[in-house]
Amino acid sequence: MRQDVINWDEYFMGVAMLSALRSKDPNTKVGACIVTPSLRIVGVGYNGLPRGCNDGEFPWERQGEFLETKYPFVVHAELNAILNSTRSLEGCTIYVSLFPCNECVKAIIQSGIKEIVYCEDKYEGEPFDVAAKKMLDASGVKFRKMHSIYVEFSREPIKV
Repeated sequence: MRQDVINWDEYFMGVAMLSALRSKDPNTKVGACIVTPSLRIVGVGYNGLPRGCNDGEFPWERQGEFLETKYPFVVHAELNAILNSTRSLEGCTIYVSLFPCNECVKAIIQSGIKEIVYCEDKYEGEPFDVAAKKMLDASGVKFRKMHSIYVEFSREPIKV
């Protein structure tokens, strides 16, 4: 019997990371995967423009005048996963490659998701991060960081 099988956390985080590869954002690629308590995937998403908006017609800059940056236009991975979900999210877990911002945390709490599993917390301590964690603590939504995951994606076909 194989001993090198990945666990459920690694599997679902791998799905989130694979989803992130769909993002057209040249700087930050984030993916999310929502899972039921019975370990069924019910939503995936990545950071990108809303449906029908052409990626080439909107800015991807991080700095500059507000309307010349990506910030007023991009839908975050977490919100996309929630909007793409196939059922009620009550009691679910969301796996996300980057700790959610305060705006996404509002949607996570409102959707009924009860746990966030994340890989990276690069904005830790920033005001919006502090606000996000304060809301999570107040609402009873748990969050935990995955300390190790190794996922390698290749463009080469997998031989079976």
